[in-house]
Formats: sequence, structure tokens, C-alpha cells
Amino acid sequence: MASDANITESDEGKNVVGSGGNDIGRVVEVSGGQAHVEPDPDISDTVMSKLGWGSRSEDSFPLDESDIDTVTDNEIRLRSL
Repeated sequence: MASDANITESDEGKNVVGSGGNDIGRVVEVSGGQAHVEPDPDISDTVMSKLGWGSRSEDSFPLDESDIDTVTDNEIRLRSL
């Protein structure tokens, strides 16, 4: 599925939501067209692994554009992982 993702600095602060509506985290920075996400404390290790995110000791993780389904005014919704 093609992504409708054009990540810009205006996306900072948006919630990142899984395809099922579960909270993944919040965009804390956009750099070079890539969103960096602070994960929700309740996100499972399985979801983190599917996103290619490592240790919880990191403050934020890059979000691959290929994982994004849509970007709206309020959130970034991920495709099914």
C-alpha cells in the first residue's frame, strides 16, 4: 500500500497510532523528513520489535516512512505491522 506520508516539522507533537487504534507514541522531532517518536510507556516489546526499535533506554526512535499509512491533522496512523 502506498503511503500518504509527507513528514514535516508541523507533525511534531502528533500522536502516532497503530492500525488498530492503539497508542504507539508521540512525534518529538522531525529531522531530514524523518519523524522521531517517543514511545508510549505501555507499548509492547513486540510492537517495538516490529518497528525495528531497540532498547527502551533510548529517548526516541526513528519512524520509517514505509510503516506510515496516513498523516492527518491530528495523528500519524501506521499501516498494519
